[in-house]
Amino acid sequence: MDEFNFFLLSFTSFFTLINPFGLIPVYITMTATLTEKQRITTARKAIVTSFITVVLFAFSGQLLFNFFGISVDGLRIVGGVIFFLMGQDMLQARLTAIKIRDEDIHAYVNDISVTPLAIPMIAGPGAITNGIVLMNDAFSWQYKLLLIAGLIIILAITYYMLLGANKISDRLGEIGKNVMMRLMGLIIMVIAVEFFFKGLEPILKKIIN
Repeated sequence: MDEFNFFLLSFTSFFTLINPFGLIPVYITMTATLTEKQRITTARKAIVTSFITVVLFAFSGQLLFNFFGISVDGLRIVGGVIFFLMGQDMLQARLTAIKIRDEDIHAYVNDISVTPLAIPMIAGPGAITNGIVLMNDAFSWQYKLLLIAGLIIILAITYYMLLGANKISDRLGEIGKNVMMRLMGLIIMVIAVEFFFKGLEPILKKIIN
């Protein structure tokens, strides 16, 4: 895979897994009682926390594999299953994000940017697994930098979408959000199939041999 295609894969997979459009209605609900300044601080802290989390897992993934005796191929298969189920939910336009009861919102004002906004909504299992798998496929520092660049661009887009969440939500409308989520769900299901069979192929070869 050349550098451009690797960057495109990183960008597309992170975009569909982080799903900025799916975050908008949840973010609006969670920050409804905050001031404009508090909303900006919350969004910024959530993005920084998400970036650190994904990059940390991406670079330490191989150490975790060695410690627990996990193979990358096994993770690809599991990741493919997770991505497929997530894509199926998105294809049916079902929001699976964490919902906070109205009486609990004030208890989360000081830390919603970390949990649940950053983890697990932005840096969720899908994004973390995607970072680990793609980092393992990055055979040079150029590829690693392209992976990080793709993540930074997606998080930057997410940040500005969160800042303009109310305007974007009004413009898209309910039908627009459902259509966008279905399109991203279809893309992520295709990526899931690719991940699954890429992990299954070497395991089958070992069994045959």
